[in-house]
Amino acid sequence: MNMAQAFRGEDYAGVREEGKRRIEVARRFEEPDRVPIMMSVAGSFFAHLWGANIRDYYTDIDTCIDVQLEGIRWCFEELQDDRTGYGLSLDLGPVGEALVFGMEIHYPDDTSPWGVRMMRTVEDIRRFEAPDVAKAPGVLWAFRRGEEFKARVKERGMGIGAGFGLGIHPPLSCACALAEPAMIYELMYTAPEVIHEFFEKLLRTFFLLAEFQDGYFGRRRTSCGLADDNSAFVSPVMYREFVLPYNKRIYDRYGQEGRHLHFDGPGDHLFEIIANELRVTQHDIGGFSEVAAAKRAYRGKVFFGGGFNLKSLYGTFEQAQPAVDRVIEIGGPGGGFYFSVGGETYVGANPETLKQVVAYVKKKGRYPIEGAREA
Repeated sequence: MNMAQAFRGEDYAGVREEGKRRIEVARRFEEPDRVPIMMSVAGSFFAHLWGANIRDYYTDIDTCIDVQLEGIRWCFEELQDDRTGYGLSLDLGPVGEALVFGMEIHYPDDTSPWGVRMMRTVEDIRRFEAPDVAKAPGVLWAFRRGEEFKARVKERGMGIGAGFGLGIHPPLSCACALAEPAMIYELMYTAPEVIHEFFEKLLRTFFLLAEFQDGYFGRRRTSCGLADDNSAFVSPVMYREFVLPYNKRIYDRYGQEGRHLHFDGPGDHLFEIIANELRVTQHDIGGFSEVAAAKRAYRGKVFFGGGFNLKSLYGTFEQAQPAVDRVIEIGGPGGGFYFSVGGETYVGANPETLKQVVAYVKKKGRYPIEGAREA
């Protein structure tokens, strides 16, 4: 990795503006020159790509900076998708709940950290109380760490903005980080009153953390993104009772200008609710959902991407091409769609295949799309 050279964002101003225009046209449910490409590559993928220990990426500030900086260069110079911005951010890994609720955190060698679930019984759930976020040791540590990160970036003269933040999932997925998902799902049927009381406390914690951060940074958020993987595994009936009311309150409070959603699991059965009742504006449908189902439900309502599974990138471009063709031919017509891996691009994806797929989508995704199919 060449760390000495300062990053020159101005070198990519033209391609960023071009990508922004293309995305905005597609977001209006119109057809730009081609399907936008928004690849979610970051974190552990870059660490593995550059030969850094993933554990060090999450625990050592300089390693975090180095990996991200080289990753940004790689995206603009080699991947060449339609990313519209860049910046360095302290990456603490998937441990938001662990830091907020005081869970034990493990840092295994060469993989992401994880929090040890703290609830084993229904009584554990009943006894739970929302923490005082502003005084939570893990939150205070994360913000001190964030300031150290920003100071280190400035000290090294990287010529690039740096930031940090801390978030937790909305109630269902947050609960499944604190307790075994199977127990949460079972209690939704056998003790719904316990779950609703629990979810109200988790929602309160979500709001307290958001308000703490807005106050800390002197802002008021008007756009909100939620990662809610566990919601994909419940029925529409259970979604309306245990997910919709809580997520809607979050979006109503913070999503005046944008409501983004992500989940990994197969969520075809929820698309109509997400579009018409939750009123999400952008959705990463993950890699296990059906692009045709999303296109039918989201046409003219939700800007979406995904439906392309990461496993297609483990092999060669020739192996991935049929899946790429299908996603573009169904998702692309009429706009409202961007090409992406559903979810995050993890370690194991072939970087050469990834680059070849992006180059191919630039040709295959030109309008009018050859081989376009009805959803």
